[in-house]
Amino acid sequence: MKKKKVLMTGATGYVADQMLPTFRDRYEMLLTDISTKNRRGEDVESITVTDLIDPDRTGYAELFEGVDAVVHLAYKRRGRDLLDDFHDEKANVEMAYNVLRSAYDAGVPRVVFASSNHAADWYERELIHERKIETLDPYAPALSDNFYGWAKATYEHMGFLFASGSLGRKLEVVMVRIGSPTEVDADRLGSNPRGFKRNLGAYISPRDLTQLFVRSIEAPDIENEHGIPWQVVYGISNNTRAFWSLVSARNVLGYEPEDDSEVKFASDIRRLLTGGDTASGPGRVGIP
Repeated sequence: MKKKKVLMTGATGYVADQMLPTFRDRYEMLLTDISTKNRRGEDVESITVTDLIDPDRTGYAELFEGVDAVVHLAYKRRGRDLLDDFHDEKANVEMAYNVLRSAYDAGVPRVVFASSNHAADWYERELIHERKIETLDPYAPALSDNFYGWAKATYEHMGFLFASGSLGRKLEVVMVRIGSPTEVDADRLGSNPRGFKRNLGAYISPRDLTQLFVRSIEAPDIENEHGIPWQVVYGISNNTRAFWSLVSARNVLGYEPEDDSEVKFASDIRRLLTGGDTASGPGRVGIP
């Protein structure tokens, strides 16, 4: 069987680094970023240096030609002033448009976006960790109280626009709300049981992250109940303490996560969350 041709943006980044070994074996890869080096300072093979924020799409249109799927991971880092974050995130929204538009114009069938749990992080802070709701499903309206989350929610809505058919053809779009793709740092969080529990619930292992993006590329039918090929899925492992629902990832994409933070970090959980001298009991998320 002929390999799918996949264009990956942000290919020197942290998330790409976890998936590339499998992707290189499974697909014919085209890689682009604004640098050729990863976070360790190592050169990543076969990177095409491209600025996807540039509104002149003719400079990178050829990257999208003949591609079966685009995986958009590229992201411009923002500053630290919450009120001024709008300007950096606006650039990310413009880049998202350029990717969707370039894929649309080139006839690419599917685009898979790295969205974020922060697209709906208002629920987490105000409702989940206060135990006003137990689990957030991906169908709730995207609500964030910061510009980073606003930008991710805007990606999702713009993806729906391209998928709806109102512009012409329906571009298939999967938005992956990635949880926490880093190892749970128990030593750093030892004095913060609330944060430790949160990271246990949000964790996604490298192999589960890779599987989820593979499923997002390869699932044969991603139409929702209204016939729109657009899905929002949460990206976490099969965590005992999960507070986001995997319903769409499981039922639509066929995602079957293999890992559980409760098992992987069991010794740290016993050390930090159980026993008479701990500050917080083993409750699922934020409250003892």
